[in-house]
Amino acid sequence: MNDALNEAHLTILGDHEPRTIEQLTRCAAAEPGARGVLCADGHVGYSQPIGGVVAYRDHISPSGVGYDIGCGNTAVRLDLKADALRADLPRVMDEIVERISFGVGRSNGQPVDHDVIEAISDADFAPQRKLVQKAAAQLGTVGAGNHYVDLFSDESGDVWIGVHFGSRGFGHATASGFLSLIDGGGFDERGKDGEMDSPPKLLAIDSDLGQAYISAMTLAGDYARAGRGVVVDEVRSILGAEEVDRVENHHNYAWREEHGGDAYWVVRKGATPAFPGQRGFVGATMGEDAVILEGIEGDAAAAALHSTVHGAGRLMSRTKAAGKTRWVPSCTMRDCGFWMTGQEAAEIRDRGGRPECPHHPGRGLKKGPVLVSRGAIDYTAVRKELAAAGIELRGGAADEAPLAYKRLDEMLGHHADSVRILHRLTPMGVAMAGADVKDPYKD
Repeated sequence: MNDALNEAHLTILGDHEPRTIEQLTRCAAAEPGARGVLCADGHVGYSQPIGGVVAYRDHISPSGVGYDIGCGNTAVRLDLKADALRADLPRVMDEIVERISFGVGRSNGQPVDHDVIEAISDADFAPQRKLVQKAAAQLGTVGAGNHYVDLFSDESGDVWIGVHFGSRGFGHATASGFLSLIDGGGFDERGKDGEMDSPPKLLAIDSDLGQAYISAMTLAGDYARAGRGVVVDEVRSILGAEEVDRVENHHNYAWREEHGGDAYWVVRKGATPAFPGQRGFVGATMGEDAVILEGIEGDAAAAALHSTVHGAGRLMSRTKAAGKTRWVPSCTMRDCGFWMTGQEAAEIRDRGGRPECPHHPGRGLKKGPVLVSRGAIDYTAVRKELAAAGIELRGGAADEAPLAYKRLDEMLGHHADSVRILHRLTPMGVAMAGADVKDPYKD
């Protein structure tokens, strides 16, 4: 596919499956004259594709921004050299995962005092105020999936902290609430997710609900930025280093922008804004270089609505990479992979028995995630490869392994006329949420 395909106001960068392009086309067709861009790392998302950008004149799209409002990247350069850190790196990474909470629904253990929490308690959109306790409990925590806290070394040997996550449960509840309101429900009700290929859910900019969403989205974005700042400060305190430079972007958000002399609300889902001179931090995979880049002038940049990739882009689904997981009764002993189906456990109880692990007599079973079929990626081998490369890995899973992703340099090649690379950041330490899945197939 050509790198610059302009059809019905669409610009497609890179090669994509038809379904991804169809999602972008559907979103752009929802308003006459809307413009769409698909960045090279794009793939199928909910309604609007990941890596998709849609510019509306009169609407904003809560389904386009998505559930993780303000998800983005922050990179901070420190007054610390990699050579001075390397010997102490294992201890540092251990302390990072001990002091920072990773995973779905995790709290920070102790509330963080921050102005953004006060702003939520006085939110212009009153229903958001009910979320203040959730927001306070999760400020400075990192989600699951591809969200991370990494340490890098650049070409000058300077250490960088890189983090990727968004507005956590506060943003998710905000997005879900507005999607419910669009469907005629209440803010505290869960909106209907619909099918992956559902049409976009739009709000007129001049409507009360549209204005309320803009206010609520902005606050969720402020919360996401604050959370990344809290995490960066925590890592800095562990390292005993000072900040020298900072690069930060949301990539799930909507901005009021001017393009070609016209004003639009530009909705980016998994796409980094890259106006001329604007810097961005774009991660790759746990084993490959990230980059600091900046937007440049030119027709290609304008056609892309000054947007670029937010990562390498998935090559295979999480299930294909990691295998199929089921929540089933399983042994509670660490490193024991025994499990049985729920029906088998029920039959034992019906006979008056107690489901137990045959390898650990007397040990009962508890429902938990168990790998019931292998995926395409051997994560044990991945860990060995990263260790051999000198990368200290904490957490992660097969669905986040490098082989599950495309190559970042290839993706950036499709955007070469609109961005330039300023720094390459080589990973030293990677911290992510662990899968916590029992694997009966492991060695």
